[in-house]
Formats: sequence, structure tokens, C-alpha cells
Amino acid sequence: MLDFLTLENQLCFAIYETNSQFTKLYSNVLHPFGITYPQYLVLLALWERNGMTVKELGERLKLGTGTLTPMIKRMETNGWVRKERAANDERKVCIFLEAKALDEKHAITEVIAKEVLACNIELAEYEALLQQLKALQGKLSTGL
Repeated sequence: MLDFLTLENQLCFAIYETNSQFTKLYSNVLHPFGITYPQYLVLLALWERNGMTVKELGERLKLGTGTLTPMIKRMETNGWVRKERAANDERKVCIFLEAKALDEKHAITEVIAKEVLACNIELAEYEALLQQLKALQGKLSTGL
């Protein structure tokens, strides 16, 4: 039986360590592009659906406007995205990808895929881990 009072047997710590390693891996890969891991997540969301409002983007990424707004501003300054007021409701601000984000998409996703493959994570293992983590997220969110 596991001794749950030890650090190495804490699921939360294993997830924390794994998250740190993933963040480090992605940060190292993304550095040459001049983007951070959270900025990469913004790009991923916008590559899926360009033109989301700041509110929609925040909901999608589970980020508050206090975190998202300065990040978008930096990305705008660096030519990745642009902000536009919605034509039908000027209170809403939409975020659109700039040409740089569209042009660099293939190079960024290719180098990310290469690094993940270099970790020897098989596709079936990747899919199983993703499914397990999503199930865990669901269980944790019902307990909050």
C-alpha cells in the first residue's frame, strides 16, 4: 500500500513536476521564435478559430483578463496578433492572427512535434495520457 504522506506519492506533485518539464521543453523550443509557452497556447487557440473575442479566448485558455490582456499586447507589439473592435458590438475586442503567425505556424508546430517525439512518447501513449488527464480534470472540476 502506498504511503500517501510522502512527496513522491503525491499525484499533485507528479503533475506539478511534469508540468514544469513540459513548460521547460516548450519554452526552449519556442524561444527562437520569440514566443513564450502561454503565447503559444494563444496561437494554438487562434489557429483553431481566428477572431475570438478576448473573453472567448480567456474562457478557452482558462486565463483571466489580467493575465491575457498584457500577453496579447506583447504579442501585438511583436507582430503575432492584432486587436479589433467587433463591428456589431464595440465593447467586444476580437483577436486576429497576423501574417507572421500564419507564416510561422508550420515551423512552430513541426519543431514542437519533433521535440515531443524525441521524448519517446508513442502516439497511443500520448492519446491514453490525454484521455486520462481529461477524465481527471472532469473529476476534479466536479469537486470544486
